[in-house]
Amino acid sequence: MKMRAARMHGYNQPLQIDEVPVPDVGSTQVLIKVAATGMCRSDFQLVDGYFRQGLPVDMPFTPGHEIAGTIAALGTEVPKSSGLSEGDLIVVDPNWGDGTCRQCHEGNEQLCSGGQLVGFGPNGGFADYVVAPHNHVISVANLPNPRPEYLAPLTDAGLTPYRGMKKLRDASKLGSGRTVVINGIGGLGSYAVQYARLLGAGATVVGFARSDGKLAMARENGAHHTVNVRGKSVEDVQNELENLTGRRTVDAVLDCAGSSESLGLAAAVLGTEGALGQVGLMGQRVELPIFPFVSGEKSYFGSFWGNYNDLTEVLTLASQGLIKHHVVPVKLDDINDTLEALGRGDIVGRAVVVFD
Repeated sequence: MKMRAARMHGYNQPLQIDEVPVPDVGSTQVLIKVAATGMCRSDFQLVDGYFRQGLPVDMPFTPGHEIAGTIAALGTEVPKSSGLSEGDLIVVDPNWGDGTCRQCHEGNEQLCSGGQLVGFGPNGGFADYVVAPHNHVISVANLPNPRPEYLAPLTDAGLTPYRGMKKLRDASKLGSGRTVVINGIGGLGSYAVQYARLLGAGATVVGFARSDGKLAMARENGAHHTVNVRGKSVEDVQNELENLTGRRTVDAVLDCAGSSESLGLAAAVLGTEGALGQVGLMGQRVELPIFPFVSGEKSYFGSFWGNYNDLTEVLTLASQGLIKHHVVPVKLDDINDTLEALGRGDIVGRAVVVFD
């Protein structure tokens, strides 16, 4: 049996739509008929060679890490206790640890140095079918009115900022009288704004972006204020912050862009005892002013993707109708044009490949 797959045949080359065999399902795996796969800027970066050193892949390779679909077949050793059945609508938890390290035992398989990330090692979801370990397949059959094109992005775009926002909350940087900035309103940032409202305990939420369209989406998703930072100095931005919030500094920033410019701005507007959390991965390096960070007891941390429990929490919020989606559906045949648009930052919301 054959299927179509958008595959890498080399770095800095367009994906090719190939006809390839449907993958065999292993004894403890699940074969998934893909219904929708989200498209992330990291997919563009994978093709562009950004991850060439840290996450090399064997060519030809099928990217795509945000996967929702239905179970087409179960491996012979998938236990009944998994609760999985053929025909179930599912999402794939994309981070597969080796199960032996401290991070895995703590439940943080996305941090496992010996693990795998679907779409960055194992072939991903830019294909009609994909296989995944049964213990990383989550049934969403009981969700009210589930739509695969909304479910797929929750496994990264909806998951990554959720974990980052929980870290800011647990560090006591949110709450009444505090201000949190979501820096970069793209696929991740559109969800991050919502989590700032859900987890922020009354914090004022401000969205930073470089386009009015993305800022409009931030306001629609709950931002109290927005600032278009394109072409503006730090002083310009602080003047706007003061007009909007009464303060020139903020207590927390979740940076969803990861460029040197966005992180420099975030560090500059961060107040005493503030925290800068980074989930975006656009640049290569970050430079922070040492004395202001030491003397102001500010903190900087990275937050990578999310674990299984984080994902189940996100799915629960979605099942309760607490998460809004802004999805741009695309066809597999248009995948290269969409990757280029992602690279330019032209997509407002989350592009999702929708399969028949």
